[in-house]
Amino acid sequence: MAIGTVRKAVDSLVAQQALVRRQGKGTFVALHDGGRLMFHFFHVVAREGAKAYPEVRTLSFRRARADSASARALAIDADEKVVQIRNVLSLEGRPVIVDDLTLPASLFPGLTEKIFTARDNTIYHLFQSRYGINVLRTDERLRAVLATREIAQHLEVEAGAPLLEIRRVALTFRDRPVELRISRVDTSRHDYHSTLGKGEARL
Repeated sequence: MAIGTVRKAVDSLVAQQALVRRQGKGTFVALHDGGRLMFHFFHVVAREGAKAYPEVRTLSFRRARADSASARALAIDADEKVVQIRNVLSLEGRPVIVDDLTLPASLFPGLTEKIFTARDNTIYHLFQSRYGINVLRTDERLRAVLATREIAQHLEVEAGAPLLEIRRVALTFRDRPVELRISRVDTSRHDYHSTLGKGEARL
């Protein structure tokens, strides 16, 4: 392979944030640690405060068959096996987010609740370190919803309270979907705040 082709490929991976360049040291795989989570993938902040790392508690972990909506989002066949996980994320001791994750089981062989809850880093770091799946970007849709009785109980709000719903599909190389995540956010004290990187268009 020509050197020019290799350089273009590396440049492309750097642009996708799969690789990082460190002056005088070389080019390295970007790790999905807590810092990267905070700057690239976690956008819920206290209304008058700085970003804080969430405390995550897993409520359920099970295997099931994909329904039509999750199969479509993950580009898999309907009724294909998936892993479904529900987490509650707290900020400063207060539950703020209920996350429902759906993962294609074929991409995460052997994943158990014990492995998932015993991780010592972020969820995307677990994907990367154990399964070689590097989340490069996400596609998100936001809308306003009302809290169901079950979600309201987890967030300690009234049933019917207004929430922000974030529907995220996490993508790896060649835009392959690897995770569907539906988050319900209590925005009574928190905002969704995302900043674009340098050089990106601002609308």
